[in-house]
Amino acid sequence: MSIKSIRELNISGKRVFFRFDFNVPLDQSGVIKDDTRLRRALPTIQYAVAQGAKCILASHLGRPKGERKPEMSLRPVADRLTQLLDREVRFVDDCIGPKVKEAVESLPSGGILLLENLRFYAGETKNDPEFARELASLADVYVNDAFGTAHRAHASTVGIARLVMERGAGLLLKEELDNLGTALANPRKPVVAIFGGAKVSDKIAVLRNIVDRMDAVLIGGGMANTFLQAEGADMGSSVIEQEMITVALEIMEQARRRGCRVLLPTDVVAADKMENGAHVEVVNLGAVPQGKMALDIGPRTTAAFRDTIQEAGTIVWNGPMGVFEIDAFKRGTMEIANAVASASGFSMVGGGDSVRAVQQAGVADKISYISTGGGAFMEFMEGKVLPGVAALET
Repeated sequence: MSIKSIRELNISGKRVFFRFDFNVPLDQSGVIKDDTRLRRALPTIQYAVAQGAKCILASHLGRPKGERKPEMSLRPVADRLTQLLDREVRFVDDCIGPKVKEAVESLPSGGILLLENLRFYAGETKNDPEFARELASLADVYVNDAFGTAHRAHASTVGIARLVMERGAGLLLKEELDNLGTALANPRKPVVAIFGGAKVSDKIAVLRNIVDRMDAVLIGGGMANTFLQAEGADMGSSVIEQEMITVALEIMEQARRRGCRVLLPTDVVAADKMENGAHVEVVNLGAVPQGKMALDIGPRTTAAFRDTIQEAGTIVWNGPMGVFEIDAFKRGTMEIANAVASASGFSMVGGGDSVRAVQQAGVADKISYISTGGGAFMEFMEGKVLPGVAALET
């Protein structure tokens, strides 16, 4: 795609409307619990300030569904950005209307203004043309730096982009696209994908697309149960998506035709309850007792997965290997996190649970690239065109 980077845009002295992903977790008192998304946006903001742009920052927070909800206000984000940037970030408690236009008009070159939650208006998620026009009226230049929402055709990601002729990608969005391209479009071989999580149904499209591109796919987590049962293994009382059995077989056959190895667990950690204190045992494939569930990959599987990861030139990981939120079932996920971190190949991790896993394992700084996208990351891997990215084409 012919998409300009912010570095290719003339933004000096101009009103630049930035779409960021400031959807950060807040505690009950309104304090930000994790400011990672704010920190990832800093390079773009700092670049724009240095260029003398009039910076208008916009984002959503939570799902207010078109209603003004004080607990979802972006005011705490303005306060935290002020601290992180060591310069004032003004805040206006609306995102369209006369009050906002006045705040924008009074903004000096190099000044920063954060608008209130875009989703306080139903027109945002509906990509309402009038709401998009109101946003566009604030801007001379439009920059999208919110990869996490690039798969949504909303007013602030698509509608406004069609109305502002001078547009491009922020540094983070450009970084995301470059790294996804490295991992999927032009990877160093062999290429290995690691998939986990609860359901096959959540990742059918990704698996169908990815087995055509990968040399090996490692499948763990709850979704592995369905693949294992499809191949005839007795999974005891493990959760199985019966309606996905045929799909799992189709994906395995597709992989075989394409020369992609699919590695499934050969042993699992089983328990009668999904909680600490449950009776836990390691059992071989096909030997999960009735009344017990597979809740993590076993040590033999972990070793086999680790060996494949160590040989990889490119690694893409999405989804945990077990119920890693519970100590009794986190070992597999933690060991895979360490294996990915210690591998010499390019490693990319995306999706909330996988990101939390590498953070929990203390190896986040050893991953080549951690994506800020969840749904956007998955849809990119499915081979879909992301609306928020396509809208930036010139």
